[in-house]
Order: sequence, then structure tokens, then C-alpha cells
Amino acid sequence: MTANSEVAGAHTGSGRTVGPHYKWIALSNTTLGVLMATINQSIVLIALPAVFRGIGLNPLSPGNTSYLLWMFMGFMVVSAVLVVSFGRLGDMFGRVRMYNMGFAVFSIASIALTVTWMHGTAAALWLIFWRIVQGIGGAFLFANSTAILTDAFPSNQRGTALGLNSIAAIAGSFIGLILGGVLAPINWHLIFLVSAPVGFFGTVWAYFMLHDIGVKKHARMDWWGNFLFGSGLIAVLVGITYGLLPYGGHPMGWTNPWVLVSMIGGVVLLIAFVWVETKVPEPLFRMSLFRIRPFAMGNIASLAMAMSRGGMQFMLIIWLQGIWLPLHGYSFSQTPLWAGIYLVPLTIGFLLSAPLSGFLSDRFGPKPFTVGGALLTAASFLALAFLPVNFSYWLFALLITVNGFGTGLFVSPNRAEMMNAVPASQRGAAGGMIATFMNSASVLSIGIFFSLMVAGLSSMLPPTLFSGLTAQGVPATAAGPLSHLPPIGVLFAAFLGYNPMQQLLGHLLSHLTPAHAAYVIGREFFPHLITGPFHDGLGVAFGFAIAACVVGAIASALTGRGKGVPAVHESVGSELAAVAAESSGIEPSELVVPDMVNETSKPADKPRRTG
Repeated sequence: MTANSEVAGAHTGSGRTVGPHYKWIALSNTTLGVLMATINQSIVLIALPAVFRGIGLNPLSPGNTSYLLWMFMGFMVVSAVLVVSFGRLGDMFGRVRMYNMGFAVFSIASIALTVTWMHGTAAALWLIFWRIVQGIGGAFLFANSTAILTDAFPSNQRGTALGLNSIAAIAGSFIGLILGGVLAPINWHLIFLVSAPVGFFGTVWAYFMLHDIGVKKHARMDWWGNFLFGSGLIAVLVGITYGLLPYGGHPMGWTNPWVLVSMIGGVVLLIAFVWVETKVPEPLFRMSLFRIRPFAMGNIASLAMAMSRGGMQFMLIIWLQGIWLPLHGYSFSQTPLWAGIYLVPLTIGFLLSAPLSGFLSDRFGPKPFTVGGALLTAASFLALAFLPVNFSYWLFALLITVNGFGTGLFVSPNRAEMMNAVPASQRGAAGGMIATFMNSASVLSIGIFFSLMVAGLSSMLPPTLFSGLTAQGVPATAAGPLSHLPPIGVLFAAFLGYNPMQQLLGHLLSHLTPAHAAYVIGREFFPHLITGPFHDGLGVAFGFAIAACVVGAIASALTGRGKGVPAVHESVGSELAAVAAESSGIEPSELVVPDMVNETSKPADKPRRTG
């Protein structure tokens, strides 16, 4: 039996046999779904100024900053919380069915976002609500797409398939930046409308063309596990989100009692969740999966690498929008679009390596690519930390290309190694757990990167800002309070493509001479002013990223083979047969399956019970 024909004999839930080309249908549809979801994660980032102008709300006003945070964090928080539960539902009721539901929910939310007609706070709340609904649809897609691919492809081709799927996941986040920059100036509603026809087409296509060839394992829902996990993770992620806001004269909100209660309470709930999962007969989190070394160490590596890159995108955007682009002749209002364009080499690096590493890891094993990719990414962060703030673009482009190349080397072999190690009946839960760790790490990474950057700015920015303002004629009585404003406001202004000094000074500009006022709000004053403090904060943030990548490399090196992982590639047909016997309560002493290597039959390993 050849690798290309292994899945051809797999049966759907209705007894229909899928053809040999089914795996490519599954790959193309799931890639479309993941691409759509990740584009929508980032398309809003660049379009936020146009969105807030359209609804008539100033996102930098103290009372409105939470709307700004939830507009782009809400999607990620909800996706992170729900993917495990939705992966489990896929195992129970069919992965394709849950995946189709995700496409439909996402499409409905996109239409609701497009038809926003309100203004002010009501419009912001409407947008946030439907962004959260979009996150629910995204969670269905994220949780089940990996499991659908793993069911459809034989184990010796999964690295290639997951590599191509990973291209969509990472590339979508950068495509969204450019797409948002192009569409938002025309009409901000278009950034949501673009998903509606894609979602409708994907929903219909998935309904008629995708089939459940995986094993459905009916079980009771772990309600306590769902409640404790969802509540705990939401509390932690909400605490991280509000920890970015100033509180009580401090530049950030980590001393806010509500933030502390949220963080500590969330950790307590998650500890209780781990204890409950060891007691219930059908747990949400299969703790037994962590006894499989490739799965456990692979998740640690994946989480570490996600933490290294989750906040990096924001730092690079602020670097370009707040300093480099204005110094090179771009107005602040133009910087969101051009930041996305100048970050294209990061995507190109990933596009070059992700499919190649997936294909090669299928032949030579994942470890050289997971360890090598993590170390290469760490080296690129080290080089970026020493890069001058006002860099030569070709060197910056080279370094971010290397960064994307290292990430691409790591991602698909890492996912394939984990998914190949788990029992076929638990792929939906495993895929959901993997996605949860990655999405949670991305949100945590944003909080950590911003916190480290603000910590670096807090010591140097106030005296630098005070001396710069007074030198341009701003009275010391006004410059003092302005220089001690929370740095997060300056970062958000640069991130949104606003002129930071125009936002800070406001009516004070009228008290300056025309020449001084023009210089202060021009393209050079703020970039030169923030260069030193920003570089210090950037060094600290990239130092954290380097450490995270090294942890990812060490964990990848320790994956080993793991107990119970087959020494040779197994066909999906043999996996389905083994799990079918297990789920039916029959435990044969030996099972005859096709041998891929020599076309002879031999007894397979006795299938393990997985609870």
C-alpha cells in the first residue's frame, strides 16, 4: 500500500469511502479557514484609527483605553479559552461538523460587524461583542483544523500538510496588516466585509466536501473542567489585559487590586482544574497525554516560541511607526500601512522555510528543524537587539527574514511531532490543547513585551521628554506633568499611527511659536526624543525573547521518542482500525495491518487504552 492511497480506504461516518484526493481537499479548506481567522486577528490592528474615527471615539482618552484593548485582544482571549472545549466536542460529535460550525459562526459575525451603524460607546461595545463571537468561530476552526488534517494525511506526510497549514496561520497575520492598511482608508467597514464572502464560500465548501473520517468517541462533557478552565484562563488573560493600563500613578496596572485578584484567582482556579482533571472519568484536558514525552516537551517548546513572537509584532510595528518611518519621510498617518509593507520580509522568511521543513522533517525527523529553528530565531533576536534604532533597512529586512525563516523551520515539525505522538481518538483534544497553549502564550507575550518595554521607558523617558519639551519653549510647569504621563499612552499613539506629540500637547501647541510648534509635531522631534529610551526597552524585551527561544530549543531536544510512539510510520488506516477496536470494547491480542515498508503484513502493537 502506498502513502498516497492510505487514506483512500478510510470511511466516513455515513459509510462512504473517500478518494485518494480527499486529503488535498481537506488541506485546501482548512488552510482557507485558518488564513481567514488569522487575517482577522491582525487586520483590525492597522485599521483601529479608521475604526475609532468612524464611530467617533477617541481611543486614547483614559475612559476609552479598555475599548482599544478589547477591540484587538478580545478575539485572542476567547479563542485561547475555548479551543480545548471545542476540540473535545470535535472528538465527540465529529471534527468536520464542529469545523463547519466555526466557518458559519465566523461568517455571521463578519456580517454583523460590517453593518455597524451606531456611534460612540454603543458602537464600540457592538464591535467588541461581535469580535468575541468571531473569536468563538475562530476557536472552532483552530481546534479542529489540525485534527482534520491529521486524520486525512498519512503520518509520513503530516509534516508537509501541517507546514502548508502553518504558512496560512503565520502569513495571515501579516497579510492582515497590509489588507487593513489598504481597506481602512477607503471605508473601515470593508475590513470586516472582506471575510463575509470567504466565510460563506468556505462554509458551503466544507459542508459538501469535508467528511469525518476520524473516530468519534462519545463521552460525557466535563462541566466542572470546562467551568474551572474557562474561568481561570479568562481571569488570567483579563488580568494581563488590564495590567497594561496605568493605575494609581504607576505607569502600568500590576498593583491594581482588581488585576491582582484576577491574576491570583485565575491561577488558583487553574490549579483546581488540574486536580479535578485527575479525578473525573472523562476529563477536558487529557493529562495522560503529557506522559507522552514528544507531546509534553513539544508543548513546552511551542509555548516558549509563541511567547517569543507574540509581542514581537507589536514591538516591530511601534519601532517602525514611532521612529523609523517618520525619520524617513512618512507622515504618522501613513505609517500603519507602510509598517505592514516593510514587515513583509518576515512573512517571506516563514514562507520559504515552513513547507520545506515540513517536507524534510517527514524524511529526516523533526528534531534538527525544531532545535535549529528555535536557535536561529534566538540568534535573530540577538542581532535585532544590537541593531541601531535608525537602522539601514536592508539589514533590518535581512534580520527579520532570518527570524521568520527560523520560526518556519520550527512550527510545522513541532506540530507534526506532537500530533503523531497522540492516539487517533484524542487528536481533537490534543489539537485544542496545542492551540490553547499557543493562543494563551501569544496574549501573555503581548503583556510581557509591553510591560518590559514600559519598564525600560519609565526610567529614561520622563527626563528625556522634559528636557526636549522645555528646549522647544514648553513651560516647565506644563512639561513636568506631561513627561510623567504613562509611557503606554505614547506607545499606543505610535501604534495607532497618531502623532504622539500632538496627542500629548493638545492645546499647549497654541502657546508655542509657529516654528517650535511645527518642529515639535514634525517627523523628527518625537523619533529623536524616544530613540534612546526605546532602544533600552527594546533590548530588555528582546532579551526575554532570546531566553524563550533557548527554552524552546532545549525542550525540543528533549522530546525523545516517547513511550508508546511507533518506531515506524503508521498508516491512518491502521490507526483507525486500532482505535475502532478499542472504542468498541474489543481488545484483540494482535491486529494485522498493512506494512508500508515491505508490503507484507505483520502483527501490530497492541492498541493502548486511553481512558
